Amino acid sequence: MLTSMLGVALIFFAANESVVIEPPKKGEVYYEHPTTPVPLRERDIVVKPVSEFRYHNVTRQAYDYSCGSAALTTVLNQYLGRQFQERQIMEGLLRFGETDKIVERRGFSLLDMKRLATALGHPSGGFRAEMSDIKTLDHPAIVPIAYGGFKHFVVLKKYQNGHVYVADPALGNISFSETKFQEVWDQNVLFIVFPNGFEPQDGLQL
Repeated sequence: MLTSMLGVALIFFAANESVVIEPPKKGEVYYEHPTTPVPLRERDIVVKPVSEFRYHNVTRQAYDYSCGSAALTTVLNQYLGRQFQERQIMEGLLRFGETDKIVERRGFSLLDMKRLATALGHPSGGFRAEMSDIKTLDHPAIVPIAYGGFKHFVVLKKYQNGHVYVADPALGNISFSETKFQEVWDQNVLFIVFPNGFEPQDGLQL
């Protein structure tokens, strides 16, 4: 009798445990619910790679020398609501900028950006600033940094809680401590593009 009861119990256990689960469809994952041994299916869960968050609303530079065009594209699209590809901005910088110097230095300058911004209808300018200005800045700015032996352009988004948050065309959304930012900030320059009638967007807000 004990053997028969044990056999029935094992059959019952197997029936509860041997659940055939179909392979999940795209956009679905399985997880174990704490109150049941049977995996439950949860729909509409989308798993995204970390890179999508790292580069969210950041135009990635296509070339080693194109950080300037990518930074300007990020500002134009995410702050001013324009819709440009980096290649379009590169072509514009070559057209309106100092072409010979661009070819010579293999990169774009703030003056090149200013000329293109003017051609697009946006007033802009480069300004000397202090850390106190960074802390109170209420709109994005392009800043030059010197990091690891290279000069580079990033988009300054905001200062918050002792950190400077930037959109880096090479590394994505990153931050510097206040001390580190002051070390890499090249010549304390800010380059600002003003809306001039375009409704400011929140694509670069934290």
